[in-house]
Amino acid sequence: METPYTDHLSDTDYENVYEPSQDSFLLLDALEIDLEFIEQELKPNLCLEIGPGSGIIITALAKRLSSTLCLAIDINRFATCATKLTAQRNGAEVECICGNLVDNVRCNLIDLLLFNPPYVVTTDEEIRDAKSSLVHSWAGGKHGRRVIDILLAKLPEILSPRGVLYLLLLKENKPDEVIHALTKLGFKSEKLIERRIPGEYLYVLKVRHRL
Repeated sequence: METPYTDHLSDTDYENVYEPSQDSFLLLDALEIDLEFIEQELKPNLCLEIGPGSGIIITALAKRLSSTLCLAIDINRFATCATKLTAQRNGAEVECICGNLVDNVRCNLIDLLLFNPPYVVTTDEEIRDAKSSLVHSWAGGKHGRRVIDILLAKLPEILSPRGVLYLLLLKENKPDEVIHALTKLGFKSEKLIERRIPGEYLYVLKVRHRL
C-alpha cells in the first residue's frame, strides 16, 4: 500500500492540520499487515475515517479499494479541506464531511472504521483553554480517552454486522481496559501491531463483533 504524496501541503497548512507522524505511519503499517483480509474477505462497501487530518490514511485505502465508498469526517474544516486535496493529489476518491465523530452517520452501515484519536493525556482545562483548533487533534483528556470512550459507546450503533474498527492507542490509554470495555459491548479485540517510538508506546487494535 503506497504512502500518499503530501507535497501539496505547506507549513501554513500544518498550523491548522495534524501533520503525519509516527502514529499515522503505524496505522498505515497495521492496515498494510491486514490488507489481504480487507481486500479479499471484508470487501467493505463503506469505509470511514474519523479525524483524517492530512488525509493520508483514508487516501491510501481509497486507492486500493476502488469499489468502496470512502468517507472522512473531521470537526476541523481545515482537515476536511486538506484531506480532499490529498485525495485529489493522489488520484483517489474520498468524500469529506465536516462534523463531530459519527453524528452524521446512519446506523450499522460502516464496514471499515479507522480512528487515530486524540490520545495524549491532558487536563480538561488544557483542551478548554486551547488557543488553536489543532490541540483537539491530540489532546485526549483524562487517560487520553475523552473522545475514545465516546466513540466506543456508539460503536454498536455504527459498525455493520461484519464491520471492523482499527483503533490506535497509547499505552497510557490503558489498552487492556479498552479491550475489556469492548468485550462488554459485544466485540472481540486484538492488538494487531505495537511499536515503541521516542516518548510513546503505541498499539493498533483490530475490533470486530463477537460471533
